Formats: sequence, C-alpha cells, structure tokens
Amino acid sequence: MKRTLIALGILVCGLSAQALAQSVDLSAADRGAIRTVIEDQLAAFGRDDADAAFAQAAPGIQTKFGTPEIFMHMVRSAYQPVYRPREVQFRDIVEIDGVPVQHVFLVGPGGELVIALYPMERQPDGAWKIAGCYLIQAPDESV
Repeated sequence: MKRTLIALGILVCGLSAQALAQSVDLSAADRGAIRTVIEDQLAAFGRDDADAAFAQAAPGIQTKFGTPEIFMHMVRSAYQPVYRPREVQFRDIVEIDGVPVQHVFLVGPGGELVIALYPMERQPDGAWKIAGCYLIQAPDESV
C-alpha cells in the first residue's frame, strides 16, 4: 500500500504518471461494479446516510474511522466535492502498483473542479469496496 500512496503522490504532483499508471484489465462486470459502489456511496452522502456510505468503504477504512458517524464527519469536513458534488463524470480506471484506481471528475458545491482518485479493493467474496479517496485539482480543460 505504501508504494500505491507514493504512486498516487506522483500522480498528484504530475510527475511521469505514465510510467506508473497502466491500463487495467478488468471485465465489464468489474468496471460496472466499481462504478456502482462509488455511485452508491455518493448517493448515500447526498442523503446523509452514514451507514450506507460507510458500507461502501473497504475494511481498512472502516477500521480507521471506527463508526459511520465519524466517517461521515470526516467526509463533510474534508471532502466537500465528494460530499455534495454538483457534477460527477466517471473517467478511466488505471492500475497503480497492482491496484485499480477509478478516476472521477467532480464539480464541488462551490464550483471547484477536482479529480477524485478511488483506489478499489476486491473483497474475498468478490465484491469491490472503496479503499480511499484522493482529491487533486483538475486542470481547466477537464470540463
């Protein structure tokens, strides 16, 4: 996971991401399932449904925050574009250090343009869960 965070850091800094990010070979069903998990979490945020939003997080995220309420407080405080997006556009899924990362373009409530990078984690039962979310400022041409 440390290498994944370093790779995401390089993406954030805009340094030679091509060398680290590669197309990911996922089935159409996996791509759809990943999108659905993220959409379900965004919808839960929109309803202020902490339990449903927390349910889409991977076990490591759930352990880190402990309760749905603490998780929701963190999202409200630090992730306004994710908590209340005005616009959501799903982009590519790339593989970084073996981890599929879904790129989602968001327009935040104040009009800020961001790319949310969602590392995804397949669970033992085959389901996909969100293993993090990293926001980077989107280039102007992202719209």
